[in-house]
Amino acid sequence: MFLGVDGGGTKTAFCLIDRSGEVVARAEAPGSYYFSQGIDLVGRVLKEGVGAICAASGLTPGDFEYAFFGLPGYGEAAGDLPVLDATPREVLGHDRYACDNDMVCGWAGSLGAVDGVNVISGTGSMTYGERRGEGVRIGGWGEIFGDEGSAYWIAIRGLNAFSRMSDGRLPEGPLSGVLRRRLELASDLDVIDVVHNRWQGDRGRIAALSRSVAEAAEAGDEVAAAILREAGQELARLVDVTRERLGFGPEETVPVSYSGGTFGAGPVLEAFTAGLRDRFSSYELRHPLYEPVVGAALYAAKLAGSPLPPAALDALRAIPGSPASREDDR
Repeated sequence: MFLGVDGGGTKTAFCLIDRSGEVVARAEAPGSYYFSQGIDLVGRVLKEGVGAICAASGLTPGDFEYAFFGLPGYGEAAGDLPVLDATPREVLGHDRYACDNDMVCGWAGSLGAVDGVNVISGTGSMTYGERRGEGVRIGGWGEIFGDEGSAYWIAIRGLNAFSRMSDGRLPEGPLSGVLRRRLELASDLDVIDVVHNRWQGDRGRIAALSRSVAEAAEAGDEVAAAILREAGQELARLVDVTRERLGFGPEETVPVSYSGGTFGAGPVLEAFTAGLRDRFSSYELRHPLYEPVVGAALYAAKLAGSPLPPAALDALRAIPGSPASREDDR
């Protein structure tokens, strides 16, 4: 049995799989992003989720051959690592586990835990890749001075374009009307009140406006479309630097996949695909195979030295609702 844990800001997902590729149990617990609530939050969340997995499966943590915990914020405060690394031991009662950032779950899910690069673009953005046992992270520096190509990055540029359209510094396009309706503005300057005062600059609420930018692009707004294209190019640049840092040779095929809601906007994915093609001829773009939490369980099996056989991987891909099964239904 292999336990995968995919932490996040709003929820933490748990998944237990066996060697045949059967999902034995699933569970959810609250978010495990601890920076605002204290590091003790992680232990409470893991205890709740592992307890739920055990209750659903009739097993104990001692029955788990190995576990992988993808924790948000892991590695971003070096002084916290000893506590984070030790916390699962208190929950499991053994040392058959590993911890890392939750970005590893995205990579392992999208590519099936094989060598290659995965780019994540949701509220924030980053890449994670592995080659011959070495891992590299690029990006993920936060919304103030990083996270290029993310939903937040797109939204901020959309708001900037809205302000310039309102002033007359840009010709007004569909983006103006989309944001006026979305934010229910009595006057254009009310956007300041909404974003700064009512929302208090909330990262998630701002990032959600990326969907308004995509809506405006679909309505023919060239400025919005350009923002989405630039986002795709930025994400391709992250992948390319990751490839270089991992040391892939010029003749090696580099599997690349992606995860995160930003890729739901067609122009982003199209520009990302074109950007990869322009930078390196041996990228192989792959549709995501598994959910991140399933990827975490697959990575646990790999770290245990017992990667799942092809038949088990096929069984996991066939699970209704998985990224691969949704692609097969199209």
